[in-house]
Amino acid sequence: MASTLHDDGWYLFDYGMVISAEPAAEDWDRLHEASGLRLDAADSTYWAHRHAFDDGSLDSLGYWGAVLERGLPAGEAERLDRLDAALWSRLNPRTVEVLQALQARGSHLALLSNMPVRMSEIFEAEADWAASFDQLFFSGRLRLGKPDPRIYEHVLRELGVDASDVVFIDDKSENIDAAREVGMRTVHHIPGIDLAAELGL
Repeated sequence: MASTLHDDGWYLFDYGMVISAEPAAEDWDRLHEASGLRLDAADSTYWAHRHAFDDGSLDSLGYWGAVLERGLPAGEAERLDRLDAALWSRLNPRTVEVLQALQARGSHLALLSNMPVRMSEIFEAEADWAASFDQLFFSGRLRLGKPDPRIYEHVLRELGVDASDVVFIDDKSENIDAAREVGMRTVHHIPGIDLAAELGL
């Protein structure tokens, strides 16, 4: 837990289920219509191959081919990538308020997300939230994913700070544990959290 502001340090945010809200049923429905598959179940092929997609081991054609269990043209993969980005486009308004408050204070903001390359390109080019951050780090581009300690070490090198100068906010306990191991201060973003209070805003 990190309960005090440190305006000379960095706030490092995860994206999914921290900045973004849980996907809505209608967004899963659109992906179902396009793919012919129900992909929201925890045991679906969407999730079975997701980490490899997030960390860049699979590109879009490889991932969607594995999900659909068939080959597909590049245009279909792009359509599915767009629907996938839309799935994760709904923002958590309370986190957005925290980002705005930190920006108003002149705090340094960075993002570290397990995110496929194409989704990161779409969001960086088109999503308003991307401009909130001084630095953006995406697993697909780095070919490393949380909780691999090397991705945290990469971020620290790029930011040019000690781990103790970073507060990392993430919803997954394994990612929080890994960040703690490298010396970052952490906030576990669990359902119902008052993030503003956790950060002393």
